[in-house]
Amino acid sequence: MYHGIINIYKEAGYTSHDVVAKLRGILSQKKIGHTGTLDPDAVGVLPVCLGVGTRLCDMLAGETKEYVAGLRLGITTDTQDMSGTVLSRKDAVVSKEEAVQAIYSFLGDYEQIPPMYSALKVNGKKLYELARQGKEVERKARSVRIEELEILQMELPVIRFRVVCSKGTYIRTLCDDIGRKLGCGGVMQSLTRTRVGQFPAADALTVSDVERCRDDGSLSRYIIPVDQVFSHLHAVYVKDGYLKLPVNGNRLHAQMIHGDYAYHDNEQVRVYGGQDIFFGIYRYEKETEMFFPVKMFLSGDEGGK
Repeated sequence: MYHGIINIYKEAGYTSHDVVAKLRGILSQKKIGHTGTLDPDAVGVLPVCLGVGTRLCDMLAGETKEYVAGLRLGITTDTQDMSGTVLSRKDAVVSKEEAVQAIYSFLGDYEQIPPMYSALKVNGKKLYELARQGKEVERKARSVRIEELEILQMELPVIRFRVVCSKGTYIRTLCDDIGRKLGCGGVMQSLTRTRVGQFPAADALTVSDVERCRDDGSLSRYIIPVDQVFSHLHAVYVKDGYLKLPVNGNRLHAQMIHGDYAYHDNEQVRVYGGQDIFFGIYRYEKETEMFFPVKMFLSGDEGGK
């Protein structure tokens, strides 16, 4: 079984679940999960977790994301992208200066109302299921953060821009909100996810690439070990006499750890055993000098690597 993360470049026409299903067939293993849905028409980075790496799915889903989007002013649709039914169409009588001002006004925190065509649930039902039934329900605005915005090209009524944003940001809705602010409406024309956390599009493989690498024996070089995701954390090693404790997910005293390091209160560390076996992430409590498990990644066949 493969363990770790593989950086996939999702191509147009596939859902994120399609990608997972194809990889299960190619890799002959069921334990695979993706880290954040991309719409079928969107392309780009989709980190996929394998084996024990699936325990990372929720953590990677919260990573900052970068996109390049195409915005078409003067059109609105029920899905906020070009796949939906057109609701309005008008001339976008907007100057470049007005467009620039409207786009950059969304920098920072803003309250975004999720679209009806989304996988969010209201009273146990997915919003897109209700939308397909012609129903619209009230959605609460959610706080999202636009960390970076850069206009790459502007040939009105089409604008191409780069955006770095927080978890839960809908770029379709951002396009719609920009159009509303300009008074002419707007729709997302295209979307490429260029980065998720530390995973850039330049290093991503298509599903076909994965199949080819499996066949030529080079796939392992593209699977990122779980502990590499936490390379920014200090690494500690458990003394041989106490290795059963992290194997069972138990807490550890500082005296059970090799070395003399001044840990900060609530500092998270990577915990290893002999032969660089990765157990998981622990949190240090200064008052008790104890390490408490945060997330365990030990695998029976791979030792979490």
